[in-house]
Amino acid sequence: MKIGIIKEGKTPPDRRVPLSPKHCEILQERYPQLEIAVQPSDIRAFKDSEYEALGLPMQEDLSDCDLLMGVKEVPIEMLLPNKRYMFFSHTYKKQEYNRDLLQAIIAKKVSLIDYEMLKDPGGKRLLGFGRYAGIVGCYNGFRAYGKLSGNYDLKPAHQCHDRLELESELVKVVLPKNFRIAITGAGRVAGGAMEILSALKITQVYPDEFIREDFNQEAVYTQLNVQDYFRRHDGKDFKRKDFYQDSEGYESNFLTYAAHADMYVACHYWSEDSPLIFSREMAKDPLFNIKLVADISCDIDGPVASTIRPSTIADPFYAYDPLSEKEVNFASSGSIAVSAVDNLPGELPRDASEDFGNELLKNVIPHFFNDDELDILDKATETTLEGALNSHYSYLEDYIA
Repeated sequence: MKIGIIKEGKTPPDRRVPLSPKHCEILQERYPQLEIAVQPSDIRAFKDSEYEALGLPMQEDLSDCDLLMGVKEVPIEMLLPNKRYMFFSHTYKKQEYNRDLLQAIIAKKVSLIDYEMLKDPGGKRLLGFGRYAGIVGCYNGFRAYGKLSGNYDLKPAHQCHDRLELESELVKVVLPKNFRIAITGAGRVAGGAMEILSALKITQVYPDEFIREDFNQEAVYTQLNVQDYFRRHDGKDFKRKDFYQDSEGYESNFLTYAAHADMYVACHYWSEDSPLIFSREMAKDPLFNIKLVADISCDIDGPVASTIRPSTIADPFYAYDPLSEKEVNFASSGSIAVSAVDNLPGELPRDASEDFGNELLKNVIPHFFNDDELDILDKATETTLEGALNSHYSYLEDYIA
């Protein structure tokens, strides 16, 4: 088997890689029958010379490879026909902006394994960049607060060499002693965000303590799960299983916590048929106290009313005015400051790539050498080399038509 690591072609460019030089070295030691070639690139966080130093060949033409691995969507003109690819295609939810890509993949008879669809038999995702989205997104939130308060100035994450340098910046953070942070979510993203909160030595408290207790002497945060920020209309007990099967009959309970929070870090997964977490009307409520939202989930015009557009690494902050429901200048009176960068792991590409590659080595690559006995790869394969949708993805027929 021969793997080719492709250069990223999407604009704006992404500096991440699926496998670092060290990962490639480990794989070739573990699987002597495996060859790896690297397509030259001048934008990668890992330089071509770092791969070459470990004896990995640089190869512009990857047509002799069995599997081509990238990170972001591959531009249509760069797709090699009759090849097997792995990358994030952002098509399984029928995203309109990538319909042409999936149509081209089928026309070129490309077999696509989508990273997002790689799951264990229980349905849990096997890999992703969520942890580093949480780390960088939460850091950006505190960077935004520094600008909002004028108390400190953090270096942009993408200007830090690595996570170690990013964390060294946190010593600058100065917060009021009664500062309160609410975080929604319980997955990889929330875990990454809480690593930053832990590095800042901010105390975690239970949701009921968050709204009941007085914390005048220290900054605190609480982690809200779905049963905290949503409730049943009829007042009956919340059952997660029932909610995930059918969210009809549920409403937001977020104001209970927003009335006590200064900052909100959004790390949840949200489905379009679920209630809004905080609506535009809720943001107008006199009890609504949040002054800053770090929206890592970044669903535009979705569950978080203040997230009206994504921001960028170059220009990460804007402000939302609840009364006019429009964007206003950052730090405008009465506004909610917003950080909503939608490609956060790209700000720490070396660390994010190392983390992602570790999961690939542990959870995914072995299935190429055990005949995919658990059907992990097959269930993540959206399209076949025959130019058709895999049976697991027949629901996309109307999308590509």
